[in-house]
Parts: sequence; C-alpha cells; structure tokens
Amino acid sequence: MAKKSDKPSKKQGKPRVHKDLSGLEISINQFGEIKSNMDIEKVNAFLDKNVEDKKLTEREETLKKRKKNKK
Repeated sequence: MAKKSDKPSKKQGKPRVHKDLSGLEISINQFGEIKSNMDIEKVNAFLDKNVEDKKLTEREETLKKRKKNKK
C-alpha cells in the first residue's frame, strides 16, 4: 500500500479564476464551514449562468422518453 506524503503540494500561487469571479477566495475552517470573501448569491448567479445542471437535463430527457412511450 502506498504511503501518503505529509508534505504540502508543490503547487504555489493562486489558481486560475474566471474573470467574473476575480478575487474569489474560498477556505474551510476547522469546523468544516466554507468561508468566502465573495457573496454566495453572486457565486450562485455565476454558476446558474455558466454551468449546466446535469440532474435537470437528465430529468427532462426522461420525461420526453416517457411521453413518447405513452403515445
């Protein structure tokens, strides 16, 4: 079994972020709470606009198949 390294990642610097979310910093505190320097509503609006919800598309496809089978 491979040993897990105790050394921190060698990757340094800030990660790439979309220009609409520039300045976004997210961290998790010792209690497991997500802390962010940006309003969560702004992040959610960005995600709604730019990310397709897979669960909704799967549901729509399932409903279409059911309608075709009933005819």
